[in-house]
Amino acid sequence: MEENGRTEMMKAYVAFYKSIIDQDRASVVICSLKHEILYMNPAAAASYAKYGGDKLIGRSLLECHNPESREKIKQVMDWFAADESHNIVYTFHNEKQNKDVYMVALREEGKLIGYYEKHEYRNAETMKKYDLW
Repeated sequence: MEENGRTEMMKAYVAFYKSIIDQDRASVVICSLKHEILYMNPAAAASYAKYGGDKLIGRSLLECHNPESREKIKQVMDWFAADESHNIVYTFHNEKQNKDVYMVALREEGKLIGYYEKHEYRNAETMKKYDLW
């Protein structure tokens, strides 16, 4: 495949992956290995609006946590780095919002390149099935 075709295919992949994250109703915050917030999906920007929302992009995720949480984040990162099979950790349950929070490793060809924080709500779906109209 010629270089131009590869470039176009990569752009398409990026668009698809971004759309998957953007359409998720749960907060997703993507960070570099240095804990820099690289991306927040719209749900995360709305969820963290009182802290600056998408203006948090470029800042350290560690600044958003207390010292105990910072240490736990660093421990998880060490665990991710220790083995390619170490990829997801359950970190917190928010009783008020009835959600679980996870840290998930991001890898490229097995190499750790970052992580994301994923929120999953436990509430039963209220949307009607196949409600297209």
